[in-house]
Amino acid sequence: MGWSLRGEYVENCNCDLFCPCLLGPRDPVRGLPMAPPSAGHCDLPAVFHVERGAFDGVALDGLTVVLAIRTRGRMSDGDWRAAPYLPQEATPDQRQALTRIFLGQAGGPMARVAQVVGEWYPPALVPITYAADGVRRRVQIPGVLDLEVEGILGADGSTEVWIRNLKHLACRMMASAIGRRGDYQDHGMRWNHAGKNAHYGPFEWAV
Repeated sequence: MGWSLRGEYVENCNCDLFCPCLLGPRDPVRGLPMAPPSAGHCDLPAVFHVERGAFDGVALDGLTVVLAIRTRGRMSDGDWRAAPYLPQEATPDQRQALTRIFLGQAGGPMARVAQVVGEWYPPALVPITYAADGVRRRVQIPGVLDLEVEGILGADGSTEVWIRNLKHLACRMMASAIGRRGDYQDHGMRWNHAGKNAHYGPFEWAV
């Protein structure tokens, strides 16, 4: 059984610009950030928009998955809480495939993440809207998430500042961005990350 995904990743955490977790020291065993987040903990919607993908013959093209993540301190300390949101339009086979991939049950990058999650909420089946327009990315789950990030322009005044050769759970390169909207509420968690650190970039996984 093999699977592959290619698409775009978006995040908007509660750190000030620039997030210390991204380029700070790493745990030598797990490879997770050891720098304390700006607020002492991390609240993070992690968005995965699949442009092309398949799991054991099941096509996953065009589907979007969101993980709402809270860490109680440094990411490397573990004890994460994670709430998965799956796209309502997915077929039963697609839902099963996405659940296995994003809960770390099918290997790949999320299997390493799953090792530090202390509590998984049951996956929720919801309508998820994903839109990309120039340097803006918008993600919505009615009543749960309203996220919009905008890339930070570089010296040319027209394209984003890109960070490359990253150690990150999803991407090896990401654009620096800032949250324009960042409302989330569910599972007793609530935050607004407008004005806070954000990123987006391509991801490509295969097992």
